[in-house]
Amino acid sequence: MKNNLLSKLLVFTALSIIIFALASCAGVEPVQECLKGKQYGFLYGLLHGFITPVSFVISLFDDNVAIYAVNNRGGWYDLGFLLGSGGWGMLAGNKSKRK
Repeated sequence: MKNNLLSKLLVFTALSIIIFALASCAGVEPVQECLKGKQYGFLYGLLHGFITPVSFVISLFDDNVAIYAVNNRGGWYDLGFLLGSGGWGMLAGNKSKRK
């Protein structure tokens, strides 16, 4: 029982460190610069979708952080964003129950 709790705590700590490391990579661009700068495609949509929970929490405290790139290539970015944000559901999916 104690080993199980310790392993869960270790996994939680490792995931927390990974999430904070990924969040530190998130760049900030002013909206006006986004509209005339680089257009984001599928892979950036996938990345932005994956870091959505972290970006959302940061956006509550910092107005310069957004969870969605305004200047994107349309449907491909949207598909990547949708798949990336759906990845969180797969991580929290049903575990097989052992009898």
